[in-house]
Amino acid sequence: MASSEVDQKFLGRLAKAVENDNPLLSAMLFKILGLSLSLAEQLVAARRERRPQGEPTPTALRRILHILWLSREGLVMLHQYVIPMVGNYVELKVLAYKLRASFHHIFVLFHNNPPVSNMANLTPEILAASTPPTTGRGKNDADERDLPSRSSSIQPTHPMEGGPVMPPPGFEINVASLPPSWLLPWSDYLPIAHAHFKDAVELADKLLWGSHSLRLSVKTEYAAFLYECVHDAEGSRRLAKASIAEAYDASEGMTDDMFRDTCELVTVLGKMMKRGLSSSGTLRSKGKAPEHSLTPRATPPAGMQNPI
Repeated sequence: MASSEVDQKFLGRLAKAVENDNPLLSAMLFKILGLSLSLAEQLVAARRERRPQGEPTPTALRRILHILWLSREGLVMLHQYVIPMVGNYVELKVLAYKLRASFHHIFVLFHNNPPVSNMANLTPEILAASTPPTTGRGKNDADERDLPSRSSSIQPTHPMEGGPVMPPPGFEINVASLPPSWLLPWSDYLPIAHAHFKDAVELADKLLWGSHSLRLSVKTEYAAFLYECVHDAEGSRRLAKASIAEAYDASEGMTDDMFRDTCELVTVLGKMMKRGLSSSGTLRSKGKAPEHSLTPRATPPAGMQNPI
């Protein structure tokens, strides 16, 4: 996802690489990197707070809104400043299209209508109940000057401006009293997210070799998306298995750092290849189980157990 360690490494590396040729692009990549670091913390906490059978707590709602805001800002940066400038940058182009899919993946997980995930358990009724009462003027009781603006907050004041994207003034104060629909339309993001993942996979297949860690990052999140959001367990397992085979068949050289990342992602894919299967290798539900493949022995580091 936009919060994965591999994507963060490439964001920092590529931002540094284009710094002299394109300072504005470099600054925006550093901003997305800062946003990604914050998003990673929020996503981990949101998974811990998940209540599959109950309504989200006020703290969880506040966190969901923050996640949606960060994702929306990241998507605005990608569309306005990164994707138009990727040009002939090979890895950067793949990363930009992958991040576009990642941000939409978050919309699907936390704010999709109809819901396809139990990450948030939001419904129009819950959102309506969480919205504060309005005054006679039809506005929230909070001072309008303290409310976050719908416009993007990432316009750089200097070509070299960088660092993480911070919440707009008043965001933390009022975030608990605002429904997520204030930031994003209550809509079905699944089709567009799926289309973006297909574009990212096609681009990664075309431009990167099979064991490239960025290509595997694209495939790993797509497999997770298929399993959790599309609910295509068989398709997720097939993709994971094929991605492992491609990594093993690749003959291109890698740096030590990329080799470690590749091993970690192959390990994650190996686990994803077995999701939904019983210990005997048969499907827990109806259907045909995929053939087994050798799973690497590498142990994923903290934060890599779940690719999203």
